[in-house]
Amino acid sequence: MEKFFRRKVTDKFNYHEKEKKPSELNNTDNINNIQKFDLYNNGINHMANEKLTDAIRCFELSVRIDPQFVNAWIKKGYAHFHLGEYTVAISCYNNALDLDINNFEAWNLKGLAYYRMNNLDKAVECCEKSIDINHNDGMSWYNLSCYLVLGGRVDDGMEALKRAIEIDISYAKRAVRDKDFDNAKAEEGFRRIIEVVVLEAIRHGYDYAGKIIWITGMDQVDVNDALLRLSMKGLVLRKEKKSFLNKEEYFELTRDIASKVGTIKRSGFMGKSREVSPPVQQLKDISEILAKMRESVEQGDVQLTIGYFDKLINPSFHGSTMIEKFFNEHRDLRLYQNRLQDKGQEYLNSHKSDFIKLMIEIDSKVRGTHFSNNVIDN
Repeated sequence: MEKFFRRKVTDKFNYHEKEKKPSELNNTDNINNIQKFDLYNNGINHMANEKLTDAIRCFELSVRIDPQFVNAWIKKGYAHFHLGEYTVAISCYNNALDLDINNFEAWNLKGLAYYRMNNLDKAVECCEKSIDINHNDGMSWYNLSCYLVLGGRVDDGMEALKRAIEIDISYAKRAVRDKDFDNAKAEEGFRRIIEVVVLEAIRHGYDYAGKIIWITGMDQVDVNDALLRLSMKGLVLRKEKKSFLNKEEYFELTRDIASKVGTIKRSGFMGKSREVSPPVQQLKDISEILAKMRESVEQGDVQLTIGYFDKLINPSFHGSTMIEKFFNEHRDLRLYQNRLQDKGQEYLNSHKSDFIKLMIEIDSKVRGTHFSNNVIDN
């Protein structure tokens, strides 16, 4: 069975509709509530084992108990999608969207179904709606870029792909192996994306051309061309390591680039890695933003607080460092930001202590990382 790993939206078992408190339920409701989630989780397990028909049956029983169970409708649609039943899948996503019109996951998956039906206009429309709801969903940006390129809108597709990569660098690695971008591979913008992938490989300690080819899955010609271009731009250095019998060529980031993005050195058995963390200045900046954010939270300034959230979430500022070093905290920040944008002053007033607690936790980790950097440097 074909696997759609590239665009698969990973399920999180804690991503359920909020259950009612037991005191709010009578005995029958309580039993039904337990049963629907048991069936839902059984369906997820069946999907993981590729027993899609069994999974669909579990999701159907779950929505029979609770027709408003949005996630069960979404997962039922996704199971039908993997069986090639795209029209049925779209119908399930429509049921989910009737209940929650702002569910970006349902819009994204609906677009994927239209893509498999070769209806690229509808696929683009669905992705755009998903992005309107959650502008930071990298998967939607990535899918949009694929659909645009396939539809002949290469420039627009490259812009969407750049946005996906800003959110998560791993989309660059996916793109260079994705046949949907064959129409774009001659474009200068796509060559730069290949360069990004090669730079990222070197940053992670894969410093020989053969290692880069192995880790990225790219062609030797593309890797060698990217290394040549990066060398000419002064972003990487070609070096030689001499042994008794021969000499081998390897690559390093220039000191200026390494200081900006950090590096990972690999050594020992199975390439065990030790990371050289991001520049000290970035950590200092994050700590200063946290201090200002705490002040804005205590003063109850919604817009200022949202602005500080953005500086820690947006990859254009410190989002990439936060994702790499403090992934769970970055996720919590995004959740708080979305709810703060939706509910405003009331939400800020009722969650001040939660915000401050999270900021203290992040700042403590930032200071700990800063300290370890000084130890390593000295």
